[in-house]
Amino acid sequence: MNRWSQLAPWCRGLCWSSDGALLFCLGAAKAAAQTPVRIALIETLSGPLANGGEAAFRNLVWATERVNARAGLALPGGPRPLQMVRYDSKGQSEEALAALRSAIDDGIRIVMQGNSSAVAAALIDAIGKHNEREPDKRVVFLNYAAVDPVLTNERCSYWHFRFDAHADMRMAALMQVLREDRSVQRIYLIGQDYSFGQAVLREGRRQLGLLRPDVQIVGDELHPLGRVKDFIPYATKIKASGAQAVLTGNFGNDLTLLVKAARDIGFEGKFYTFYGNALGVPGVLGEAGVGKVVAVAEWFANVPGESAQAFYRSFRQRFPRPQDDYVHMRMQLMMEALAQSIEKAGSLQADAVAHQLARAQVALGGHAGSMRLADHQFQQPLRVVLMDRQGTPGVAFDAEGSGYGFRVIKTLSAEQAEQPHSCKMQRPQR
Repeated sequence: MNRWSQLAPWCRGLCWSSDGALLFCLGAAKAAAQTPVRIALIETLSGPLANGGEAAFRNLVWATERVNARAGLALPGGPRPLQMVRYDSKGQSEEALAALRSAIDDGIRIVMQGNSSAVAAALIDAIGKHNEREPDKRVVFLNYAAVDPVLTNERCSYWHFRFDAHADMRMAALMQVLREDRSVQRIYLIGQDYSFGQAVLREGRRQLGLLRPDVQIVGDELHPLGRVKDFIPYATKIKASGAQAVLTGNFGNDLTLLVKAARDIGFEGKFYTFYGNALGVPGVLGEAGVGKVVAVAEWFANVPGESAQAFYRSFRQRFPRPQDDYVHMRMQLMMEALAQSIEKAGSLQADAVAHQLARAQVALGGHAGSMRLADHQFQQPLRVVLMDRQGTPGVAFDAEGSGYGFRVIKTLSAEQAEQPHSCKMQRPQR
């Protein structure tokens, strides 16, 4: 929602304080009067995986507020604010395609999505076809979490930009820790049965074979996405296998329920995860997770440095409820890259914005990255973290009020995290 009405009283107070404040308020008032630049969020906002969609929405709202607080987008004709518009995909590709059609009919030309690689693939295909049919109504697609590697390889698109590290990049970062963890000799692979989950297990098998051929894979299975309510049978198999660790790309309730079931039956092994640092996992595991839950992402609350910690504190001030404590730096950089690209293009035309997005370089909160022109895969540092008690060295902040947080145990530079691609980008005539 547009928050200018909430900023107006503050501006009125500042307008009397100095010329600079007066100019800011006049700029904000002018931006508020302009038509907002609307962005469609097509995401799972209902059902068992809705918590991930709501977390994305909070992050994107906060990112738009930051842009709007500096008077919005600087465009010919005056500044314009950003506004997020929600469309519920229900986690289904067909629903997402219907939402895309609605967004285009509503005049929106910027789409964001992330919490399903299958949905992202459907959107990439549909947007490509739409942009060919209706060049005057072209759409750009910014992806913050759909990490199946094919999306910037075989299925890469000029109109698609991924700001998250893809699954193979994340797996390679995790393996930097796992290859040194000699306590793990038997591992269980489990994931969600769709394109992303399949890609995670496939790459896990490949990288284990290269880096830890001594590790025995004692289980390798997929389960339905977002439909399992009782993971006790899966956890029982994991424990019975003698596994000392679990490797999974599960997210949302599928991860929370899995680790809860493992705790309930007394599994004492480690969890090597993509998303084990939030959305209920720390609180569910508690003391049982200390030293046992490993996660990987581009940024975490306990990344060293004052700018990073100040950035995190500002997020917690904006969203103080413990259950809302899940900040995604990549979404913040994505919005900054979009704002930068629109302003450099001096236009909202998809062609001009995409041209600038493909060259975007952004920094915020002690983190920086750049878009790779060849495949539109964002390049940035990655961190691997380990769950520990709040207050221990490196754990200034806990997660979701649980009393447990994550300390950085491995950092890969953008150059170290980068991987080759097979994209053959088809670029439209400009």
